[in-house]
Order: sequence, then structure tokens, then C-alpha cells
Amino acid sequence: MPDRPEFRPPQRLALFDLDHTLLSGDSDVLWCEFLLAQGALDPSWRERCAAAAAGYTAGTTAPQAYCDFHASTLAGRSAAELLPLRRRFLDEQVLPRIPPDAHALLRRHRDAGDRLVLTTATNRVVSELTALALGIDDYLGTELEIVAGRYTGRTRGVLNMRTGKVERLRAWLHEQALPDTTLRQAASFYSDSINDLPLLSAVRWPVVVDPDPRLESAALRKGWKVLRLRR
Repeated sequence: MPDRPEFRPPQRLALFDLDHTLLSGDSDVLWCEFLLAQGALDPSWRERCAAAAAGYTAGTTAPQAYCDFHASTLAGRSAAELLPLRRRFLDEQVLPRIPPDAHALLRRHRDAGDRLVLTTATNRVVSELTALALGIDDYLGTELEIVAGRYTGRTRGVLNMRTGKVERLRAWLHEQALPDTTLRQAASFYSDSINDLPLLSAVRWPVVVDPDPRLESAALRKGWKVLRLRR
């Protein structure tokens, strides 16, 4: 009889939200404050940044409107002129807000041989360098439109937010030649936000991290693990 093919279990994925999960803070809020402090945004933006953050927290701002607002802070700028600001932002505002417990969580999954994926609603300009600095294998964020080498202030493609996170991850699985069943069979996902309920519901091992009240209530009903990090 011919030998049976060797069984190979599916590759395990460890998926992570960024803001208020791995990061003690919100990248978009911190980025707005950083640009204002650097004089890269006019002071008139301060109230608009605060209103966008409040609407996101309350759940009253539609995903497209929220992402469009943050994309608009970059309108007319080139990748080259933004890179020094992005590096300073990472060093001064982001990395000091990654707690040791978050590093330890990433290390446990890395040591277990899992493939680490950061999936965040924040756009690539704000969050991609964070993924690189944390040694995360793959990155999914909201993409921005570039025309003639400059950001237009508009988003591009499917937003990496709410149900969009699930859609983008399924497209990514296809690009990586991973089975469609990977999320349900071999993926964990860590998040703090009710916005991530669709993806938490789609994975095998959902873990809520310092959750907002609505997500904590849902997690308790569903029997999901609740993790508290020392911030």
C-alpha cells in the first residue's frame, strides 16, 4: 500500500490588536498629539482630533469617517518627509507605552512557534514601524492612497476595522496559501475593544485584554478568557 501523506497540523497564528491591547494608549490619538506638538498640524486641528477620539470611543463615528479623518492629517505629505517623524513617534511615544507584560505575551507565542500578526485599524504610517519594532511577523493595517508620491488624505481598499479585519485576514490567508479554516482551527486573537467582536468570534481562541465594558460583558457571556496586563 502506498504510504499515507504525513499529517501536518495547521500553522498556528497569534493575532494581536494594537491600541489598548499591546499598547497602553491609542496610536491615532498619540499621533495627533505628536503632530500638534511638532507643529506639523495647525493648532486648529486639536479640537477635531479630540472629537474624532471621542466619537470612536462612544461608537458614534462610522469606520470610514474615522479612518478618513486620520488619513486627512497626512494629506499632501510624502513618505520621505514623514519618515523622520514616524521614527521619533515610535521612539518617544509608542515604545515607552508597550508594557513588559505585552512583550512577554509576544515572546510566549514566538517561543511556541506561532506566526505573529498585528492587525490594527490604525493606518500604515502610524503603526507599521511598531510591528517591525516588536518583531511581529506580519502586519495588517488600514491602507492609504498615494498619488504622485504624496498621500491624498484618503484611505485605500477595505478598512482594517470591525468586519473589515475579518475580510482582510481572509484575503491575507489566501495570499499566504493558508487554508480558509485557519482562523477557526488554529488562530488566537487578543483585543480590548468591542469593535473587534467580529474577529474575536471568528477565531478558535479569543482572548480579551483589559476589555472595554461592552466587550467584557460579551466575553463573560461567551466564556472567553479575560487577560489583565500590568500597565
